[in-house]
Amino acid sequence: MSEQEKNRKSIIDLKPGEEDVTIKGRVLEAGPARVIQTRKGPRTISDAVIGDETGRVKVTAWGSKAGTIEEGKVVEISGAWTTAYRGQVQVNIGRRSEVKELGDEEAPPAEEIPEDAPTAPENWGRQRRGFSRRTY
Repeated sequence: MSEQEKNRKSIIDLKPGEEDVTIKGRVLEAGPARVIQTRKGPRTISDAVIGDETGRVKVTAWGSKAGTIEEGKVVEISGAWTTAYRGQVQVNIGRRSEVKELGDEEAPPAEEIPEDAPTAPENWGRQRRGFSRRTY
């Protein structure tokens, strides 16, 4: 079993604060790259929603990965990390993450993906401020 397979998780099982996560699923939504202002200055990001047979999760792509995920494709994301925003777990991908396109049969059709999403404890974000260990 490869390291990626060992780290692969079902979307509904994601928890905030995980590192080196691998997920596989269908891209249900994909937004264009845009620039936001952060405490560390401007950053380029894009948002997507990816789903598998267990649920769906918002994915934020940072830096050079922004805008690279296409709606309708089936992808495997590895080297990702999780955070939480407003009680929902989110997956983040950056320069050390990998996005690999897979065959269409590797994920259920969009209409069969449940609306369920992984949740985070309400106070999670207040306990951990910032991304000091991470570089985008």
